[in-house]
Amino acid sequence: MEIAIILLVIAIIFIVRTFKIVPQQEAWVVERLGKYDRTLTPGLKFLIPFIERVAYKHSLKEVPLDVPSQVCITRDNTQLQVDGILYFQVTDPMRASYGSSDYIIAITQLAQTTLRSVVGRMELDKTFEERDLINATVVNALDEAALNWGVKVLRYEIKDLTPPAEILRSMQAQITAEREKRALIAASEGKRQEQINLAEGERAAYIAKSEGERQAEINKAEGEASAIVAVASATAQAIREVAAAIQAPGGDQAVQLKVAERAVDAFAQLAQKNNTMIVPGHMGEVAGLIASAMQLAQQAKGTR
Repeated sequence: MEIAIILLVIAIIFIVRTFKIVPQQEAWVVERLGKYDRTLTPGLKFLIPFIERVAYKHSLKEVPLDVPSQVCITRDNTQLQVDGILYFQVTDPMRASYGSSDYIIAITQLAQTTLRSVVGRMELDKTFEERDLINATVVNALDEAALNWGVKVLRYEIKDLTPPAEILRSMQAQITAEREKRALIAASEGKRQEQINLAEGERAAYIAKSEGERQAEINKAEGEASAIVAVASATAQAIREVAAAIQAPGGDQAVQLKVAERAVDAFAQLAQKNNTMIVPGHMGEVAGLIASAMQLAQQAKGTR
């Protein structure tokens, strides 16, 4: 019975050491008699008991590594507390096993020293503006060195940049001053634009008013010109009609009668406007005046 138990235990140990199941996204390094032999991929694998053994197990997943916070000194001698995180992945399990005693510590230390070097070449203000440049520089430096460790550095991200409290207060004061400056500039620009708009409005109103007055004067002049032309046309038409009436039979008698009426009306108007009435010394002068008018009319008729 004891022999059967011993054999059973030996069989179990033999099975455990012989059959290995490698999980997905993992790689196991196998040594044969203390020397690297092969790398096991995911699935069911077989080992030679007591001759081969699994020396290292590596995860092939992307691993986030928190880089401890450290103090960096900038180019303008300002202390800056920098905190970051690193993402890497094992690409060569054999080198990751034998290239470094601890590749995680090696990556962490190299990330810190590279970060201090990059920040030391920048001024304080640039460190806040050039985060992408700092991240890219750290990744390039780490990726070149990590090749010998079988590790691929994917990216590095700065989580926080914390300057001293005095610097923070001065930066806040500077930001406040900049905001107040922008506010004053914006207000002055608004007032300037308002004055420009008012001036342009007054100019447009003055131009419109002057254009209206000019058009009114033009319309008035055109109206007066039209009235003068109409009066002249009416007068000419009246003269033509009077001349035609004189040439008609009985026209002379009509002219004499009209002249006589106008003379009587003139004397009547003169009597109304003046206290002293002026009359011809002889009433025959009125007839002479009419005869002179008729003679002129006859001469004009003969000339035609």
